[in-house]
Amino acid sequence: MTTRPASDQPARGGDDPVPPPVPMSPGDEAPAGTPGTGENVCPVCGGRGILDGRPCANCSGTGKVIVGVGGA
Repeated sequence: MTTRPASDQPARGGDDPVPPPVPMSPGDEAPAGTPGTGENVCPVCGGRGILDGRPCANCSGTGKVIVGVGGA
């Protein structure tokens, strides 16, 4: 009995799965990793992530927002 060598190709089980959407905070201008964007300090909470003793609604408590950089 002969055996076949193992393939170096990934197994295919149908269509490639679609990655889940990147969560965005209300103050984000685009999803993280979008070309032409970067992290900035949340202008509402000043980067603290807390506003009036609660997580900042603008940055979802992270203290950071994603904004466009460079301008045109």
